Amino acid sequence: MRFKPKTLFTLAMLMAMSATAIAQDGEKPGMESSMLYAPLVYDSYQLDAGHKSMPSPNTGELYSLDAGDAWLQEAMETSARTRQLRQRAMIDNPQLVAYNANRLPEAPPEGVIASDPRQGKLTIAPPQVSVPDDVTPADAPDLKIHNWLHVFNASLQFTQAYISRNWYQGGENNLALLGSINWNCNLNQDVHPNWLFNNALSYKLGIATTHGDSIRNYLINEDHFLFSSQLGYKAVKNWYYSAMLQFTTQFLNNYKTNTRTMTAAFLSPAELNIGLGMTYNYKKADDRMFTLAIAPLSYNLKYCRNITDIDPTRFGIDAGHHSKSTFGSNFEAKLLWRFTPNVMLTSRLYMFTNYEYVQGDWENTLDLSISKYLTTQFYTHLRFDRSVARDDDWKFWQFKEILSLGVIYRFATVN
Repeated sequence: MRFKPKTLFTLAMLMAMSATAIAQDGEKPGMESSMLYAPLVYDSYQLDAGHKSMPSPNTGELYSLDAGDAWLQEAMETSARTRQLRQRAMIDNPQLVAYNANRLPEAPPEGVIASDPRQGKLTIAPPQVSVPDDVTPADAPDLKIHNWLHVFNASLQFTQAYISRNWYQGGENNLALLGSINWNCNLNQDVHPNWLFNNALSYKLGIATTHGDSIRNYLINEDHFLFSSQLGYKAVKNWYYSAMLQFTTQFLNNYKTNTRTMTAAFLSPAELNIGLGMTYNYKKADDRMFTLAIAPLSYNLKYCRNITDIDPTRFGIDAGHHSKSTFGSNFEAKLLWRFTPNVMLTSRLYMFTNYEYVQGDWENTLDLSISKYLTTQFYTHLRFDRSVARDDDWKFWQFKEILSLGVIYRFATVN
């Protein structure tokens, strides 16, 4: 094989730089590691393989070390000369370039080399992994599928409340102690994607000291039990054919201030609503959930168990009757929006009409979590009911507002 004179000079330089290094400080010469020993592999072409100092963008002066940098300059110059020599050798004699960086052969598989003296061959066998006899592979944990997802909240809070004079359950402005329980049990839609079955139960009980009541030392300013259920089968995308049920009542007796006039009691009032229609269900992780239920066919039952001490007309029931049944349509929208891990808004809008009167409730709760167990809640409840007598000030509107601070406990079943 013949080489050009320039190539012979380049190869001589490669051999010279790959030879033994000059001993320093009285040490014996030894072989230095260098890229010059490696086979020629083409990866890229550099117009200038040398090193140039870069000026500072602020002052325009060259960068420099505070300490001596002769060792650094020497190393950089050696590296630059090595790159230049290897590049020149590949340009002048491309037949010496064994590989291209983009077409390197795959590395041989990892294994154990074994010899066969009879055939005069070497073989590569896969490595053997030995497992002690007293060690057994860990069993894969059983994957437990949750058909039902549970969310439970319980809180005890101090409250400040404002209640309109014509609120249908009575009450007065006060400072009080409020306890609440919320439980949701929903069918896991990741396991049953074609079915919608949501159940919710909540109960709020508020007890307040009363300074203006000479008959009682305390009064009940909040006593509300609510159970709702939705069962649906998927129609298209997020829409479901559905049946809805809702029941509300209270458990304890309540009176007007300084009188023995009862305003509410157990099952006085109570209200049951059953509807058939369509439900739209949207969920984005656990941060945003929206449910819209429309029931063109709906049955509404209002009930007052105690009509001796309580005026049933306060609840839209005819005088002297315990109940009133009507057919109509209802509408319910629920929203849960978690703005941040510590700020959450829940809202519920419910309306029913029998095409003679309209009854609606709009409840909003803003939850500000101070810590894991300490929270502040701002609750508003706006009610419209044309089935009751018209009030001079509020007309057919009723309003309740509660600001509370206290402790809360949460429990949830993860999917």
